[in-house]
Amino acid sequence: MKSVVNYFRSLMLWELLMGLKLTGRYFFARKITVQYPEEKTPQSPRFRGLHALRRYPNGEERCIACKLCEAVCPALAITIESEQRADGTRRTTRYDIDLFKCIYCGFCEESCPVDSIVETRIFEYHFEKRGDNIINKQQLLAIGDQHEQQIAADRAQDAAFR
Repeated sequence: MKSVVNYFRSLMLWELLMGLKLTGRYFFARKITVQYPEEKTPQSPRFRGLHALRRYPNGEERCIACKLCEAVCPALAITIESEQRADGTRRTTRYDIDLFKCIYCGFCEESCPVDSIVETRIFEYHFEKRGDNIINKQQLLAIGDQHEQQIAADRAQDAAFR
């Protein structure tokens, strides 16, 4: 009996009709397409975008050159060089991130003991010349200075979730 039913279903193109029914249901439904440059979708405070280095309120950079972010990076995208200062503390002389290698996993951010390296909500960036994909320490600090209010607000909101 089942074979007879399957024969008639194939003869009447039952699967095709079921597919057309599904297509018809969504054809008249409200569209949810976002017109991107004019409209933007809501973004999570935990979004991982372009990197930034933060400073303390007194203006000193937070990075203590512990190199944990370099060690934990699975893509080996971070390069750090450091030196000892006159007061005995270590600070970075070179902090480069290759954004072509980076997989935006957030491990660098999680491993940092002083919350120096963070990933901002910036996702609209491009490169015009060869080598622009490598962001150096000065560029990272400038991004951090420019977006510090948003970064601090995201950190406070993230702490409230925990």
